[in-house]
Formats: sequence, C-alpha cells, structure tokens
Amino acid sequence: MVGDSETEVFWTEFLRSLRERGLSGVRLVISDSHSGLVKAIRKVVIGAGWQRCRVHFVRNVFSVIPKGSAEMVAATIRTVFAQPTADAVRTQLDIVAHMLGRQFPKVKEMLLGAKEDLTAFADFPSQHWKKIQSTNPLERLNREIKRRSDVVQVFPNTAAVTRLTTAVLVELHDEWIAFPRRYLSIDSMDSLYPDDTTCLPGTTE
Repeated sequence: MVGDSETEVFWTEFLRSLRERGLSGVRLVISDSHSGLVKAIRKVVIGAGWQRCRVHFVRNVFSVIPKGSAEMVAATIRTVFAQPTADAVRTQLDIVAHMLGRQFPKVKEMLLGAKEDLTAFADFPSQHWKKIQSTNPLERLNREIKRRSDVVQVFPNTAAVTRLTTAVLVELHDEWIAFPRRYLSIDSMDSLYPDDTTCLPGTTE
C-alpha cells in the first residue's frame, strides 16, 4: 500500500487491510515510535504487544547527548538486551537508566519512559529475543526498495510504485524458497501457538 504520509489514518487503513486479508493471532508488533503508526497498532491489532525498535531508540538517544559520548552510551544501553531472563532485562534497564542519568538526565527519562515498550520482547521465548528487538530484518528490504526507486526517480502513478515494490518482494520470497530458511523455528513457535498447527514461523510476530 502506498501512502503520501505516515499518518495514523494511513497506518490504520493499512493494518485493517491486513486483518481483512486474514492476518490473525498477532502477538507482537515491532516498529519505531512514529506516533501515527503506534496509535494505529494499538487501535487495530488489539491484544498484541508492541516492541519499540531498540536501534531506532538508540538513534533517538543520540539526539540528546554529545557526539563524543555516543559509543559509551550505546554500549551501556546494549547491556539491557544481553541479559538472560526477563526480570534481569528489566532490572538492568533501571540500573542503566540511573547510571546514565547522573550525566544525561534526558537519557534516564527516555529509558524509564520507554521501559515497557523496549522490553516487550522479554515476554517471548528467549530463542526469539535477538530477532524481535528491532526492525533490522526489514532494513535490507527497505534499502533494496529505495535503491530501485532511486533509479526510477519519478513514478507516473501509484500503480507503478506498487509494481516495483511487489517485484522486490517476489525476488526476496524466491530467495528464501530457493535457500530454505526459517526466521523463527517451528519448536519455538509451538510454545506460542500450542493449539495452532497452521501457524508459520515469522508470519505473525
């Protein structure tokens, strides 16, 4: 679906279209903190958790600290996501927030304010954690779509944009079929959907 802007109206329409096409059983949605998107997720994908992308969050943190401190702050925040249990993840976030808060009060405020959203991944199987903490899996696809779009520069109409994007998606799909991959294993997905034999790994998280 092509939209002129990332408004709540656009994202709501998009998410509803997915639901109408059969999307169900969603347990977690991972995205950046774009307000229109987040509002649409909470309005349409009722009952699902929301994981705020850790990579986008750290980029937001960079905007409130000196450039020379970025590496140290990023490394400290990363320790939150390296913990072995859900309780440890959330405890570490508090520790990091107060530690960084001595020098960067705004970072402390950001971490504590986003605690629930940054640690939503911890309520899922630990095998999934590294794969559901950010939107990184989409980045390669987005880069490829952008690369193809830059070549065209100006599209004559919306249908032309849709055709190009669809072609990129088909290529990626064929690649996964040719070299069989599973983003999330069957066994770990079974722990989320024990009574659903039709769930495909990676299709609902």
